[in-house]
Amino acid sequence: MSAFVITIENKDNFSQNLTILPPTIQLSLKGRIRVPGDKSISHRALMLGAISTGETHIEGLLLGEDPRSTASCFQSMGAEFSELNTELVRVRGIGLGNLQEPANVLDAGNSGTTLRLMLGLLASHPERFFAVTGDNSLRSRPMSRVVKPLQQMGAEIWGRKGNSLAPLAVHGTKLKPIHYNSPIASAQVKSCILLAGLMTEGKTTVTEPALSRDHSERMLKAFGAELEVDPETHSVTIIGPSKLHGQSVVVPGDISSAAFWMVAAAIVPGSELVIENIGVNPTRTGILEALAMMGADIQQENKREVAGEPVADLRVRSSRLKSCEISGDIIPRLIDEIPILAVAAVFAEGTTVIKDAEELRVKESDRITVMAQQLNKMGAQITELHDGMEIIGGTPLTGTELDSFTDHRIAMSLAVAALNAKDKTIIRRAEAASISYPNFIATLQKICS
Repeated sequence: MSAFVITIENKDNFSQNLTILPPTIQLSLKGRIRVPGDKSISHRALMLGAISTGETHIEGLLLGEDPRSTASCFQSMGAEFSELNTELVRVRGIGLGNLQEPANVLDAGNSGTTLRLMLGLLASHPERFFAVTGDNSLRSRPMSRVVKPLQQMGAEIWGRKGNSLAPLAVHGTKLKPIHYNSPIASAQVKSCILLAGLMTEGKTTVTEPALSRDHSERMLKAFGAELEVDPETHSVTIIGPSKLHGQSVVVPGDISSAAFWMVAAAIVPGSELVIENIGVNPTRTGILEALAMMGADIQQENKREVAGEPVADLRVRSSRLKSCEISGDIIPRLIDEIPILAVAAVFAEGTTVIKDAEELRVKESDRITVMAQQLNKMGAQITELHDGMEIIGGTPLTGTELDSFTDHRIAMSLAVAALNAKDKTIIRRAEAASISYPNFIATLQKICS
């Protein structure tokens, strides 16, 4: 066998198995690739476009299931969207404060970003009623982290288990400004409160224990909101009420999606990949810093700024990775990339420790438990910590049958691990990758051919 064999098998109408069989001789990964648009920016562009006056133009939108859920929800409340594509999406906004009561329950699908951010807007629309839900996974994920601060602002929200789980019912009210000291560094929590503050008279402030991604702040300013940012105290203040106007948004490539190819090129000997047009916002580049600590060979080329966001091409060459500790303030800036970092750690010399990442337990799956269990099936040596993992690197992996647990980042991380494993790996429910990366398998086949 002289090449990777990568096949996808449809098990039924809803499930796919991904099979990866590495070649008997070592082959490297080569080429130039692009990844889908940034998911966080795509969500925010659709939302802000929907509640602005005038028309918003979006280039490079991520076409995954999560942004489609956002567009569907806001379309149900009166905004108009052209067909979603990567070239140009037109959003005709209805203006701040004009969300209509939907005839049906709003369905956020699998998207925690859609549901948590949207709650801030729904709660601030007086005398309107909204009901929101999601799929099985989303209905099990905690919503109290945004419900509680919204209730401090005067929001009326009801749901299961003490208003902590969807489905949720929202009766919009006139909110009051607060200064919320968030116990966690979370862009979703921060963004939800800032969006609630758009229609709230006065100053609404969020202070975090560490810096989280700042896409909401950048985009809110671009659409016309008045914000005050204090980086020293990790505080953001929005001054309401605001007026938002449609803008042109260019969505860069998602660094979270690029992370899979960074690690793939780093661990497969002789590889060199160029990943083009990647957003390198400093609040998102924790993955680059962590891989640098591990000795990865990654260079930023063609640095530029596109629509207010820093962008670069990333050249990644295979390298001899070493262990490190990943913890503290860097965690909020790479929380989504920890599953693939665990794969990198399996192939690094020494023992890598990941801490302060308990947030992983309440993602689409319990990513600490699932990554440890699935990689250990392949022969890795991973011990779960309550807030992370301890990973002894250097043990060769052997292919076996694995499960994504319908978590997109788990599916893609396991696929990368399989590239450097011996024998065949089968990943069940691999279709989960389409949530954030619809063309992941096609790109995998391209770089492995």
